[in-house]
Amino acid sequence: MKKLTLLLLALLYVTLTYAYTERDLLQKQADINRLKEILVLDRQWVTYPDYNDRAGWDRFLGTFKDEYIRRGEKRLNYQWQVVKATDYLAFERTGNRQIMEKPFGANNGAIADLLMAELAEGKGRFVDQLINGVFNACEMTSWALAAHIIVQPSHRALPAYDYPVIDLTSGDLGGLLAWTYHFMRPSFDKVDPEISRRLRHELQTRILDPYMNNDSFWWMGRNYNGRMLNNWNPWCNSNALMCFMLLEDNRDTLAKAVHLTMESVDKFLNYIKADGACEEGPSYWGHAAGKTLDYLELLSDITGDKVNIFNEPMIKNMGEYISRSYIGNGWVVNFADASARGEGNSYLIYRFGKAVNSEELKGFAALMHQPKSSPNNGRDIFRTLASIAVDKELRQTEPRHENRPFTWYPETEFCYLSTKEGLFLAAKGGYNDESHNHNDAGTCSVWMNQTPILIDAGVGTYTRQTFSNERYSIWTMQSNYHNLPMINGVPEKYGKKYKATEVKAGKNSFEANIATAYPEEAKVKKWIRSYHVKGKQARISDSFELEEATAPNIVNFMTWGEIDRSEKGKVIIHVNNVKAALLYDAALFELTVEPKELDDIRLSKVWGSTIYRLSFKAKQQTNKGNYSFTIKKL
Repeated sequence: MKKLTLLLLALLYVTLTYAYTERDLLQKQADINRLKEILVLDRQWVTYPDYNDRAGWDRFLGTFKDEYIRRGEKRLNYQWQVVKATDYLAFERTGNRQIMEKPFGANNGAIADLLMAELAEGKGRFVDQLINGVFNACEMTSWALAAHIIVQPSHRALPAYDYPVIDLTSGDLGGLLAWTYHFMRPSFDKVDPEISRRLRHELQTRILDPYMNNDSFWWMGRNYNGRMLNNWNPWCNSNALMCFMLLEDNRDTLAKAVHLTMESVDKFLNYIKADGACEEGPSYWGHAAGKTLDYLELLSDITGDKVNIFNEPMIKNMGEYISRSYIGNGWVVNFADASARGEGNSYLIYRFGKAVNSEELKGFAALMHQPKSSPNNGRDIFRTLASIAVDKELRQTEPRHENRPFTWYPETEFCYLSTKEGLFLAAKGGYNDESHNHNDAGTCSVWMNQTPILIDAGVGTYTRQTFSNERYSIWTMQSNYHNLPMINGVPEKYGKKYKATEVKAGKNSFEANIATAYPEEAKVKKWIRSYHVKGKQARISDSFELEEATAPNIVNFMTWGEIDRSEKGKVIIHVNNVKAALLYDAALFELTVEPKELDDIRLSKVWGSTIYRLSFKAKQQTNKGNYSFTIKKL
């Protein structure tokens, strides 16, 4: 059990950090007494048509109507899957999350498709199958994932019947079923009132009651003591708020619930940096900043727009992080557990731009928009409906995006540098205990003509090991598989005290002392890693001083494509139609090229079957020295 407890703590990233600013932006807008005065009751805030308003749904769905119906028709014969006890136990036994998550996810997706189809058609054709899906969900012991259920007192993956867990998925399903209850209750009651009664009971016991009465969920941040908060906070809070808004009719109870969500989300907004960068990377922007948007929109709706912080610069910064982190051609700056590929949800980006009045985001959303099919966010029915609502505006927006020469996030310590000649370099300072952390303080990535040259591999498929005390045994998490040195043969170490210091950024350069990111056995006094860009090239420099030289320093760079090292002092990197040269001093270094075969689909779908680690091993061991590498477009 001790090992499972350690696993639990690692999973939830409940480690102490050193940054927290009590902004309390939401609570400054309204206390609980003020909320009681301004709440919009009885779902009068809902702008979508009632189920029986056929003309309203025809107008709202427009040309999407038939596609939602066709998608629902494919589910008419769907066989509802049972998530077995051994599916949950597989997470403990093998570390595989998918055995439990795949059938559960398939069921949830089917419910969403059937609901949208019935709202689109309105003839009752999908009602019976939708009832089957609802009852199937109600019969489950828990709506949380096996990987998340271990917050329960037993710390085991098989759900306890008397401890409802609110996690990302239970919240999403709660939101989906709350909307199902809102729209379909009259239709269900015509079949049998027990359907709605059972559904309302399950939503009360699985979402509403535990949210009000259980303050132990780490993501809530209640009784805050410095623990890390991440995308879970706005994600879970937005779902909880939505359920209360759709289900709770008592003014006092609703006011208390809304205020609890405000207190909780304030903890998240206090924890993250005011510069708006998402330390979890672009892949998590839709869950961190994006779910903050969802939450703030819902809060504005339920308070008649009386609680609204969209004019706060911090919120706009959070939104524009996603456009600033886009390189082009589908590539993004991918620190932490983010993928290097990611074009983003155009509807979500547009909604954010509209909320904070950002033409940058609106234009970027239009650039990302690929109107191949109707909006579909799976079990997140709120986003599906919100996407439909802005579709016309988005389609009428002019696409535009540009890489700015210099973007600097001074608190998160992300720096983006670009040139007119098509070079883009991203570097980071930070510390090795960030959310979804990799040991990567001081690393960089380089693109040329919107093509990655020096890369961050990203992260593989999530397993039990990913969020456990074994996390840093995974190669993708280690600094020696990032664009960083091994000092005296020692890589960076995990922990909040291991960080970049003396971080500086200018319009063409970035530098940091990364000695402080290494443990004592590295015996390093100072190691200044610096980057400078000009025209078609970037210079990467290391200036160091060691307490003692005990082993050769090794400077690693990660890359992909075709590698040619036939000429001394030069490595040719050929990716697609882009060719670059990495220049180094052959008198100082011995080069080793290590192929890294990618047998994980989450990595190989981005990089192909193989990436490479270029390891430059110093031929001499010295206490002081300078290294320099130049990468330039050919």
